[in-house]
Amino acid sequence: MPSPANNLQIRGRFAPSPSGRMHLGNLFAALLAWLDVRKLNGTMIMRLEDLDPDRCHPEYAQLLIDDLHWLGLDWDEGWRGEKDSLYMQSKRGALYESALRHLEQQELIYPCYCSRGERLAASAPHPGEARTASPCPCRHQNRAGEAPAGRAPALKIIAPEQLVSVEDGHYGTYAENLAQESGDFIVRRADGVYAYQLAVSVDDADMGINRVVRARDLLPSALRQKWLIENLGAAVPAYCHVPLLVAQDGRKLSKRDGDLSMEVLRQRFKPQQIIGLLAHLAGLLPEGEQASAQELISSFSWQQVPKEDVVINQGLLIQLNRT
Repeated sequence: MPSPANNLQIRGRFAPSPSGRMHLGNLFAALLAWLDVRKLNGTMIMRLEDLDPDRCHPEYAQLLIDDLHWLGLDWDEGWRGEKDSLYMQSKRGALYESALRHLEQQELIYPCYCSRGERLAASAPHPGEARTASPCPCRHQNRAGEAPAGRAPALKIIAPEQLVSVEDGHYGTYAENLAQESGDFIVRRADGVYAYQLAVSVDDADMGINRVVRARDLLPSALRQKWLIENLGAAVPAYCHVPLLVAQDGRKLSKRDGDLSMEVLRQRFKPQQIIGLLAHLAGLLPEGEQASAQELISSFSWQQVPKEDVVINQGLLIQLNRT
């Protein structure tokens, strides 16, 4: 990833969701985001993406913080406890509401009264995000105020018939026609919960984030977030996505993979072993070497990080157990 201009104060972030114990895939993205910021002498922000009250819980937040500290990953601004509400999405609703009003003034939002089953044509990486296979009928039917009785609407963005592109620092140019490939997307759910795309866009703009490093499955989201941030009148960050850690069957690791969760990893391994494994998977160290996160900063380079997804197999963990 090209180095930014010398006079630009780098502000990166790690923004996990406290919906369960972190797993090896979460840690892989977290380490690379941390190394990127630290190599550039930037400021690291910790933000909790705890929008969904049904999935996110305070006890997971505290475990998450403790796990990162145990691994030697730190930050300069952000969540340190319940009082640090400026960095918790669940406490930032007034900012999201203000952004909605701004988008409404530009006539970019409409109410959607479709059921959840009608809305979700495909799975989405975050709660509240939906892709539609065809144009939503509510775009035209309900803008004049014809609201079905007893049903609260979700709020959707009118996806523009426009090619939007980002120059990803690791994968290069990525572009989509938002209307044709993403479709109209939700910015507030029918139950009043603000959606991922809006909240992340508002947060990155409000916090001055200019460097976003995260897993590559969120690369399509960068296009919607870029478009939202531009329409909110803010500067778009530089994006750099990293490969996924996947199981041997090609499935993306998730918090359901209990044997790769921090609960189990902390019982079996030392921090330097886990950091060493992650660094090896990122192309930064030979297999079997141990290291602290701090020791990796000086030699960190994006040119070493693979672009293909990385397969995790039991042999790697067995080898790790022997070191």
